[in-house]
Amino acid sequence: MENIILVTEQDEAIGTMEKMEAHRKGALHRAFSIFIFNDNGQMLLQQRAASKYHGGGLWTNACCSHPREGEKVEAAAQRRLQEEMGFSTSLTPAFTFIYNEPAGNDLIEHEFDHVFIGNYSSTIVTNPAEVQDFCYMSMKEIEDALSSHPQKYTVWFKIAFPKMQAYLAKKKGENEKAAL
Repeated sequence: MENIILVTEQDEAIGTMEKMEAHRKGALHRAFSIFIFNDNGQMLLQQRAASKYHGGGLWTNACCSHPREGEKVEAAAQRRLQEEMGFSTSLTPAFTFIYNEPAGNDLIEHEFDHVFIGNYSSTIVTNPAEVQDFCYMSMKEIEDALSSHPQKYTVWFKIAFPKMQAYLAKKKGENEKAAL
């Protein structure tokens, strides 16, 4: 039995709840999503293991999960990246957002999601209990795939990906201004 951290819309912890119960009730809880890019600017995607309690077999960003009670979000992100994808790398906080969507199997994802970004271009050894497959794709390839086959992607990835596109465009603009 795993507990997750319930939060307010300001990300203030207000208690814990067993993970499956929180997803059945749609309780707002703290989560994180990790976006990894390789040296060619391609994004790492994972295909969730078919046995996952929701989203099994669907494609998503490199890693997503929930921090444990008393665990810092970035430490949890590092822990889960190692547990799922078999590597660690420096992670930078990018942005946060809240979403509330049905996730299949009568479960609801209602998360205050902390999004991290990192770079990695070396060996990946996935945990088969968590990850069925992985690949790197360009942002344009992902955008096209989401448009043509949205059913192949997790509900949160379909929400987070455009936010990541906007974040990267903003960072690019800031970097170009700084270079002037």
